[in-house]
Amino acid sequence: MIRFFNKDIKFTLKDKLLLKKWIKEIVISHNYKLGDINIILCDDPSILEINTQFLGHDYYTDIITFDYTENGYINGELYISIDTVRANAEEYNQSFPDELHRVIIHGILHLCGLDDHCDSDIEQMRNAENDALIRLNSMSLK
Repeated sequence: MIRFFNKDIKFTLKDKLLLKKWIKEIVISHNYKLGDINIILCDDPSILEINTQFLGHDYYTDIITFDYTENGYINGELYISIDTVRANAEEYNQSFPDELHRVIIHGILHLCGLDDHCDSDIEQMRNAENDALIRLNSMSLK
């Protein structure tokens, strides 16, 4: 089950049903089953607190993923800073929805076992993100 929550922000996520269907398709395409995924949309102060408390990092980020996957079932929590996603969309000249979708699927791909610590992993992650975004765009055109 995929659930969306807001933490310390007022934000309305559009197309939740489409996003849930998309995420499920991506999970299945990576040979996993869907367990429980909580996507928590928050602000910069909240993401900084989580980053400091759990990872020992004293900086803002767009997403923090907690992976509880086991026995082939994807389970996890994605904390996404709407503030940072909005800033990154501007910086990278992307629309806010496109950047938010990229960040969401980035976290899901981490749950599916993809990483982004070295150049080859980063390239594989970007390719998987791009493929997933193409899939989302084709689903929303139907």
